[in-house]
Amino acid sequence: MASSSSSSSSASARSFGSSCIWTPRQNKVFEKALAQYDKDTPERWQNVAMAVGGGKSAAEVKRHYDILLEDLRRIESGHFPFPAYTGNSHLHYQL
Repeated sequence: MASSSSSSSSASARSFGSSCIWTPRQNKVFEKALAQYDKDTPERWQNVAMAVGGGKSAAEVKRHYDILLEDLRRIESGHFPFPAYTGNSHLHYQL
């Protein structure tokens, strides 16, 4: 499953509480764990949580996944602007 870092960033930005803060490293491990533990894997969310570490619970990683899916749906439906990167490292959104 491919995802953009902006989707992951958006997902982490909407999480609340110190245990719900997602570092770039945790997001990368999360994405790899999703590929390793697919939807047919028993105890999928517990396995993903253990892989991510940082005290993440199965419920937290499932919520992070749900937010990621919603972000992807909005992007694909055109309801969320695609980020446009400029040469001077500023992020702008195309509307």
